[in-house]
Amino acid sequence: MASPAIDIGIDTAARQEIAAGLSRVLADSYSVYLKTHNFHWNVTGPMFNSLHLMFEEHYTELATAVDEIAERIRALGEPAPGSYSAYQALTSVPEEEGQPEAVEMIKQLVRDHETVSRTAREVFPLAEKANDEPTADLLTQRMQIHEKTAWMLRSLLA
Repeated sequence: MASPAIDIGIDTAARQEIAAGLSRVLADSYSVYLKTHNFHWNVTGPMFNSLHLMFEEHYTELATAVDEIAERIRALGEPAPGSYSAYQALTSVPEEEGQPEAVEMIKQLVRDHETVSRTAREVFPLAEKANDEPTADLLTQRMQIHEKTAWMLRSLLA
């Protein structure tokens, strides 16, 4: 049995374009989540305790965020990507396979949070053009959080 047509005031093409953009935001966000969790587990050195706790706060927030982004994609009527290969194809966040020093972890996460913010900012005009306020609100919240997180991490490097 087919689902009823979606009639939320956004045409199909716009919903698909917005969902495709949100899929990139989701992939970037999940990539930062995974990297942050890795760094939480593997950080060492004099800043261990503070970074270990901070990274936990960050990946916990990101875990909620990826769920919200995926649910918005679904509300737009599109499937949310959910595999490593899909994320790898969609993300702009480089993977870290090694165990960098704590300062390098911070530098990477600054760059990565800024990347997610830029990706969200690229999608924002699509939502705005379609009068998709829920997506615009979600993107605004994500940009605010990623930019604040990047600022806080960057402050550790001063």
